[in-house]
Amino acid sequence: MKISEALNKRISCRSFLSKKVNKKIIKNIIKQAAKSPSGGNLQPWQVFVLADKKLNNLINDVKKELLKFPKGHPTEYAIYPKNLSEIYFDRRFRCGEDMYSILNIKREEKEKRREQFRKNFELFGAPVGIFVYIDRTMGYPQWSDVGMFIQSVLLLALENNLHTCAQESWASFQDLVNKHTKAPKNLMLFCGISIGYMDTSNVINNLKTERASLNEIAKFIGFD
Repeated sequence: MKISEALNKRISCRSFLSKKVNKKIIKNIIKQAAKSPSGGNLQPWQVFVLADKKLNNLINDVKKELLKFPKGHPTEYAIYPKNLSEIYFDRRFRCGEDMYSILNIKREEKEKRREQFRKNFELFGAPVGIFVYIDRTMGYPQWSDVGMFIQSVLLLALENNLHTCAQESWASFQDLVNKHTKAPKNLMLFCGISIGYMDTSNVINNLKTERASLNEIAKFIGFD
């Protein structure tokens, strides 16, 4: 698969089949993704992969916690800036509205929206969860390195006929994730990644979010 094809095909998959994924495939994806560039070759990522009973135990613990904290706990890092400027706020708002629209969930149907939100913490039914951490001593440049690693995971998954959803929402339950991954205290959870086989029968996987035009994001200087 060409990189351009993978980029065009990739979506945030929000409904997976229960079909199991071979451990060797996951290991190979992570091994290949680890070739992603990083400043000074620090390779500042650390991953923990959960499946089967270990993953189900985490999901069940989070379900119980959601009853007490339906929006999750405060995160260690700000997932979004407090005051998004209009252009970024509009993009985020449109993404959410397009998703609920394709599901035919109206704005006033709050419980249905909450139900969809809770599916984040079921990994949308994916049989494997990859939890990506970064050392707390790292700075902004290393966070971008982790982002490149994650992008590699997402594209390599497609090469293996798998789909993914990168979910920063898991940062709101870091303590529970740590309980199940046994991650050392020096690591901060950045995100979870749902990975598995797409449920093509679910309409939510028809959602393709819009992208800004080339003129909006790029300026070309010095060309004839």
